[in-house]
Order: sequence, then C-alpha cells, then structure tokens
Amino acid sequence: MYEFIKGTVEFVGPEYIVIENNGIGYQIATPNPFIYAGKMETMITVYTYHYVREDIIALYGFETREEKKLFTKLLNVSGIGPKGALAILASGEVQQVVAAIENEDESFLVKFPGVGKKTARQMILDLKGKLQDIVPDYFPNLFNADTFSLPSAASNSAFDEAMLALKALGYSEKEIKKISPELRKEQLSTDQYIKKALQRLLK
Repeated sequence: MYEFIKGTVEFVGPEYIVIENNGIGYQIATPNPFIYAGKMETMITVYTYHYVREDIIALYGFETREEKKLFTKLLNVSGIGPKGALAILASGEVQQVVAAIENEDESFLVKFPGVGKKTARQMILDLKGKLQDIVPDYFPNLFNADTFSLPSAASNSAFDEAMLALKALGYSEKEIKKISPELRKEQLSTDQYIKKALQRLLK
C-alpha cells in the first residue's frame, strides 16, 4: 500500500520512529530506530511495509529497498513474524543474512535473536536460491565463485554519526570512549558502527 514515506524525523524511540509528512505523524517500527537519533528534524525517506492482520495493523520501515525485500521474504518463513524479522535485520547486514542462507550456514543464523536450529533450517529451506533480487546492489558475485566481501564505507563521518547516536541513546562519554578506539580502526557504515558499539556496550 505504501512504497515509502518521505518526511522529517520527529521522534526516535527504542522500537519505532515517527515521521511527519504533511501534518501527519507516521509511527514506523524499524530494525534500528537509534540510527535516526542524529537526524531529528531531517528530511529522510523510509521504505515501508504495511502489515495487516486481524489483531494488528502496523507500518514497518527500512533504510533501503533491499532491507524491505528481505523483511518480506523472512515473513514467508514459518516461525518468523514481523518482530523476529526486524530482530534479524537489526542484528545483521542484509548481505550477511543472504550469504548465510545461500551457504547454508546454520551456525551463523542461530546467532540472531529468536532463531534456533529449527528456524535456521527453515530459513534455508524456504529462501535459498530465492534471494537474487535482493543482493545485486550489495554483492553481485555472490552466486558465482568469487569471494564474498563486505562493502567498504567512508568511516570518519559514519563513525561520528554513530557516536552521536549512542549519546542520544543515553550512553555516557566514559562508556563511549571505552569502546571507540577499537571501533575507529574499522571501515564501517554508521549502522554497522552502532551495531558493533551496542554489542560491546551490552556485554
């Protein structure tokens, strides 16, 4: 029903963001709401999925069409609902999830919240060979014999944005300084920096 919503970020919570568009505030559940913490009052585009069931009507939002496509694919897997699919996308990059499914890497898939061996096997059975439309922009050679590698990203601004997002989430300067030296050595996107930082902070 809604392909995307373009508007300004008015609110960022632990489970959803609110995007204002023409005087209407859309509550949108996203995999990582905190990545928008440094974008308050900024115009953004969120690719949305309108989920309708007897007991729930909700909007789910994603930074890219690829994330949205993977989310809809995951919903077709027995045992995975919207919250489970969001948790998978919040914990892993699209290309990592797709690569694990294509390579039948159950040990990697069970690391995601709520995914046990049975669900990991079901993901592989239901989705392997059906994700080609998701991956071209990420790593077009996944289905060839070439070696898979993560895309690089300009790190300086991405790192700074990630640290601002952590501050907006309530982490102290001391906590952030403790984990930042190791993170700064890596070449990651803002989203990836935040994920790694949270993993370290939650240990």
